[in-house]
Amino acid sequence: MTTPLIHIAAALLIGPDGRTLLVRKRGTQAFMQPGGKIEPHEQPVQALARELEEELGLIIDPAQARYLGPFSAPAANEPGFVVQAQVFLLDIDAAVSPAAEIEEVRWIDPAGDGGLSLAPLTGEVILPFYRATELSNPCLKD
Repeated sequence: MTTPLIHIAAALLIGPDGRTLLVRKRGTQAFMQPGGKIEPHEQPVQALARELEEELGLIIDPAQARYLGPFSAPAANEPGFVVQAQVFLLDIDAAVSPAAEIEEVRWIDPAGDGGLSLAPLTGEVILPFYRATELSNPCLKD
């Protein structure tokens, strides 16, 4: 039997101070990258732009989103599911506020976990990937 997948688009949002934004959905414990499910008619970057506006009031230019690749891990809030994420890097310098199902937002240093409970995709895959690449060195960014 194959493990059911949840297809999402997610953002590695980096602020001007180098910290990354994580979100926590209402009624859950784990912090994760902002983003959400990709609708059948959407491209991943379009889904990401829609979700960021719905959840954070953040308007992005999809052309500025740098595709990092597909990442997967056990879903944090849906036992037995695997989340398959199309992940994009975005540098932002805008205020965000939780909306829709987002209860809390936190900016953390991507070198650690900010003392937070992290979703497997965030803590075990995306943040380690970010730390291990040149992406986290501002001198080497595009």
